[in-house]
Amino acid sequence: MLKILIIAPSWVGDAVMAQSLFITLKNTYPECYIDVLAPEWSQALFSRMPQVNQTLIMPLIHGEFGLKKRIALGKQCQKNNYTQAIVLPNSWKSALIPFFANIPTRTGFIGECRFGLLNDARKLNKSRLPTMVQRFVALGTTSENEACLSIPFPELSFTPLQQEQTIEQFSLSLDKPVLALCIGAEYGSAKCWPENHFAKLAMLQLEKNWQVWLIGSSKDQRIADEINIICDFQCRNFTGKTTLAQAIDLLSFAKSVVSNDSGLLHVAAALKKPVIAIYGSSDPTFTPPLSAHAQIISLNLPCSPCFKRECPLGHRACLTDISSESVARYIN
Repeated sequence: MLKILIIAPSWVGDAVMAQSLFITLKNTYPECYIDVLAPEWSQALFSRMPQVNQTLIMPLIHGEFGLKKRIALGKQCQKNNYTQAIVLPNSWKSALIPFFANIPTRTGFIGECRFGLLNDARKLNKSRLPTMVQRFVALGTTSENEACLSIPFPELSFTPLQQEQTIEQFSLSLDKPVLALCIGAEYGSAKCWPENHFAKLAMLQLEKNWQVWLIGSSKDQRIADEINIICDFQCRNFTGKTTLAQAIDLLSFAKSVVSNDSGLLHVAAALKKPVIAIYGSSDPTFTPPLSAHAQIISLNLPCSPCFKRECPLGHRACLTDISSESVARYIN
């Protein structure tokens, strides 16, 4: 029996894109078992992926070395008799647990000189595999050609019962179409469309008798409050009030989603929602929303993508010059 342990990324968007790898593995090996080693927050996300058998909780925080914990977790994983590990992050420490688990085949890109830790170490050809999702899928295939030709899109599941529970939990009314605004970006402000632009877009849709939901983490509450003040508190503010699972269910109700390049963008895309994705400092060709229903807005300025957390030029023109009216034209 093929039992595969996936060492997952630590970002929501990357974790969503990893589902393309899971689907590829299941298409190739229908009887395989796929377990995922990931941070605790991601359990709600991977539980919406039918390809995943179980999520093992990574006890270390992002960036923590914790050698003793990695050795102990490796010994614990050894009991599951995995036949292969696929390591998606490129860091040296991310390959330690499969090594300590003595998993026979340990697959990943060479990354930070991981010879020895990985015994199926692949050399990454960035020009051949220009997108992140292609790189993930390539680790589940025997040739780069397969990863280039066929990329299955992520598709998160939800049930009527989960939706009903969310409706009851938040006393939702669905008598008007919902515009969901995903207003934050964990990476930094250089990915964030200005709050006054979000507010103007919200007002345009409120005038069309839509309802507008603000969705994000507790870190986005200040921005949400500023948007709602401008909108005379006509938006429904969910920032910091939901679990990740509830945020997924809220997005499942949206008729349209406008989002920064963030984890929730990729969640909405995987729910097959009509998504308008606003890109600033990041590259829409590297991590695009994986959906036929997505529209990408990027000004492609000479200074972008810079991949910085904060705008090094101090103006964020790649975002501030995207008008609310230009975004509104994509909302149907």
